[in-house]
Amino acid sequence: MTLFVKSNFSTTKLGLAFAAACLAGTALVSPAFAQDAGGQLPPVNVTASRTATGIVGASTAVITAEDIARSPGQTIQDVLATIPGVQLTNLFGAVNGTGSVVDLRGFGAFASSNTLFLINGRRLNEADLQGVDLSTIPIQSIERIEVTRGNSGAVLYGDNAVGGVINIVTKTGANTGKPFAARIEGGGGSYGQYGGNVSATTNSGPWSSSVFANAAKSDGYRVNNRLEQQNAIGELRYSTPELSAFVNISGDNQRLGLPGTRSNNYTLNFVDYFSQFGDMRGSSTPYDYANKQGANVTAGFTKSLWAGAELIVDGGVRNKQQQSGFFGDPASPFGLNYSYVDSTLTTWSITPRLSIKGSMFGLTSSILTGIDYYDASYNSRRSQRDIDPPNHIYDLTQRTVAGYWQQTLGLLPTTDFSYGARIQHMSLDARDRYDPTAPFGSLAAQATPLNTDQFNHALHVGLEHRINGNFTVFARAAQAFRTPNIDERVVTGPAYDPFFTPIPQNFQLKTQTSHDVEVGLKIHGGPLDIQTSFYDMWLKNEIHYNPVQFFNYNLDPTHRYGSETSATLRINESFRLKGGFAYTRAVFSEGQFSGKDVPLVSRISGTAGFQWNIYQRYLVLDASARFWSSRHLDNDQNNTQPLIPANATLDLKLSGEIDRFFWSAALINAFDVQYYDYGIASATTPGAYAIYPLPGRVYMLKAGVTF
Repeated sequence: MTLFVKSNFSTTKLGLAFAAACLAGTALVSPAFAQDAGGQLPPVNVTASRTATGIVGASTAVITAEDIARSPGQTIQDVLATIPGVQLTNLFGAVNGTGSVVDLRGFGAFASSNTLFLINGRRLNEADLQGVDLSTIPIQSIERIEVTRGNSGAVLYGDNAVGGVINIVTKTGANTGKPFAARIEGGGGSYGQYGGNVSATTNSGPWSSSVFANAAKSDGYRVNNRLEQQNAIGELRYSTPELSAFVNISGDNQRLGLPGTRSNNYTLNFVDYFSQFGDMRGSSTPYDYANKQGANVTAGFTKSLWAGAELIVDGGVRNKQQQSGFFGDPASPFGLNYSYVDSTLTTWSITPRLSIKGSMFGLTSSILTGIDYYDASYNSRRSQRDIDPPNHIYDLTQRTVAGYWQQTLGLLPTTDFSYGARIQHMSLDARDRYDPTAPFGSLAAQATPLNTDQFNHALHVGLEHRINGNFTVFARAAQAFRTPNIDERVVTGPAYDPFFTPIPQNFQLKTQTSHDVEVGLKIHGGPLDIQTSFYDMWLKNEIHYNPVQFFNYNLDPTHRYGSETSATLRINESFRLKGGFAYTRAVFSEGQFSGKDVPLVSRISGTAGFQWNIYQRYLVLDASARFWSSRHLDNDQNNTQPLIPANATLDLKLSGEIDRFFWSAALINAFDVQYYDYGIASATTPGAYAIYPLPGRVYMLKAGVTF
C-alpha cells in the first residue's frame, strides 16, 4: 500500500471560508439529508429487508435518491462524504471512485474492514481484504442509503460493524407504480472519461422487475490509470399481502491500471515530487494492473405467519475472481520485480429470520431473531509471472454461523428501549501448498497450516426519549468484534528481493474487539433540523499491517472518541442549507505508542452546501464543500514524520429537466486544489514518504431521457 500530492493553502482557506459562510446560516450543520414536506427527518430503517425497525439509540443519517441525483459528487463515496464523521481515502487517482475507502469513526488504513456495507440488508463485505468496491453498484439503482454509526449494528450483522453500518437500498419495479418506465443517460468529462447507464422497470399485478446497467471508461488522471468497467443488476419480484419473493442477479467486470506512488526520496531513485515538481501524473509502476470479475445471485421470500409476524428467508452465492500483476518501478536500482496473483473467492449464505410485532406485558414490542450462515472458500495462486507455475497456492475455508435476538419495547408513548445480543461461531481451515522449485513470485517461505474454531459475541442496549415535539435524546452502549480476514492471515510480500528476508506466516491473528457508548440529541424546530452526538470507543487487538516487513499483527489497545453534528435549514421551498462538523480522535492508549495518534485520521472534518431550485426544476444549482484537517502518514505510529496537509474542496452542479429530458454539468474541485489524502512514511528515512496524487479540477457533462 502506498500513495502522493501538494497542498494549496490559499485554496484551503477559500474552501473553509465558503464552508463557514454556509455554516453560519445553520449554526450547527451537516446533511441530515432526507426531509418530508414539513422538513421533518424521516425514521431510519437501517435494517431494510432484515427488519422493519431502526436501531434505537444510534446516530443515523439517510441519503435519498433525490439527494444522490442532485449531488455534485459523481460516486457513492462522494455522496457519503457529505455525512459528518465520514472521511475518505482515495487511491489510484480516484477514477470513478474505484478503490476509494469510506472511513467511519477513524480507522485509517483499515477503514474498509471496520465499516460494514449492506445491500438491501444483506452483507457486502466478504472474507478478503479487498473491501467493498462501491463503484460496482449502479448509482442510479439506489433508492436510499441508510447510515448507522457505531458498534450497535454488530448484533444484527456480525463482523465488520465496528465503525458503523451503511445499508444501500435499491429500487424495484414496484416503486414506480407504472407498467413500464425507462431511463437512458450518457456523458463524458475530464481525462477521457465517458460512459452511460440504462435502466428499466416493469410492474404488472403482483409482478415487478427492474434492470440497471452502466459502463464507464477513463484514461485516468495518471499514467497507467486507465479504467474500463461494466456493472449490471436485475431483479424479479412477486408481492402479495401474504407472500412476497424475489430473485436478484448482478455482475461486474473491471480492468484497472495501478499507477503506484510518487516519492520524495532521492535514495529510492524516484521523482523528487516536492522539490523538483516532477510529473504528478506520472507512474512509478507503469505496468501494474488489477482485474476483477464478480457475479452474484440472491433469492428469498417473506411469508406472513399471523398478524404482525413474518418469516423472512433469503440466501445467495457470490463469486469474485481477481488477477493482479505487480512489476515494480523500472527506475528502481533493483529493476523490475515480477509478481502475479490469481485469486478466487466464493461465498454461500443463507439468513432465515423471524420478525414479530405486537405487545408484550402491555408494552408495544418489535422482535427480530434469526440465524446467519456464511461459507467462504478462497484460493489464491502466487507466482512470478502469469505464465509461471505458482510457488504458493493458498487455500482457506471459513465458515460462520450466528444466532441473534434484538427487541424494541415502547416503555412509554415517548420512550423506546432496545436490547440485543449475537453469538457467532467461526471455523477456519488454512493451508499453503508451497513449491520451492517454482520461480520466486511471492515470499520464499511456507505458511504453517491452521485449524481454528472460536466464538465471539456482540451486545447492544439503546434508549430514545422524546421530550416534546422538538427535542429527542438518545443513548446506547454496544460491544462488537472483527475477525481477521483471509488476506490478513496470508502474508503478502514483494517479488523476490535478495535483500528481503521472508517471515514465515502461521495465519494466526487475534480477533479485534471493541466497546463503545454514545449519547445524543435531535432537534426539530420548523425549518431547522439538528442531530448531534458524542461517542467513546475502546478497542483491543486492532489489526494492522506492517508495510516494511510485510505481515499483519495486533496493535496495542486503541481509543476513539469524538462528536458529530449535522443540520439542515430550509430557507424556503426553493433553497436549503445543509452541512456538518465532526471531531474524530483516534489514539493509542497503551504500549510503545501510548498517546500517539492513529495514522490517517483527521481530527476535524466537515461539510457545507446548499440546494437551490433557481427556476422550478428547469434550472437547479447544488454546491457541496468538504474540509478536513491534517492527518499522519500511514506507518507513522511515532507521529514524527511530516503530516498530510489539511485541505478543502468545492463541488458544483448545474442541472435541469424539460419534459422527459434532463441534463447536468458538474465541476468537481472547482478551485483546482492539488491534494492527496493518503501517504505512507518510510520506516528508515526521516522525512521520506510516498503518496497518491489526486486530480485537480474535473468536469462532467451528462444528458438523458426518461420514458
